[in-house]
Amino acid sequence: MINDIVCPKCKGNNHIKSGIVKQRQRYRCKDCGYFFTVLKTGKTIDPYYVVKALQLYIEGITYREIERLLGVSHVSVMNWVRQYQIKRPESLDYHPTYKVLSYQELQAFLQQRDELKAAGFMITELGDKFMVIKWERFRKSI
Repeated sequence: MINDIVCPKCKGNNHIKSGIVKQRQRYRCKDCGYFFTVLKTGKTIDPYYVVKALQLYIEGITYREIERLLGVSHVSVMNWVRQYQIKRPESLDYHPTYKVLSYQELQAFLQQRDELKAAGFMITELGDKFMVIKWERFRKSI
């Protein structure tokens, strides 16, 4: 384990322990004399969920809805949107709605052709379920 640690300054792995700072082991590099501590590794999220969250965001699903669907914090989704500079298309004519369906429910949904007219939709996989995102035009009141 100690051989996996490298000096952040010179990238060498010739170091010794040099005390404890804030309950973390401190090291001194024998090559350059630099003191450093090993950073704690954070929780990593499967890239599948990052891509899926960004897709849902682009399709018009809100941060909180994405959180409920994928089980990933809405703050993480906001950070990914900012990190990857994702822009949501501006379209005020359409309103996305979504349903999460099992395979049998999806088959029944696709057989209702009258309901699918005059609307666009996308089907995406969510584990063992399927999400159907449907866009309907806002109807203007006369």
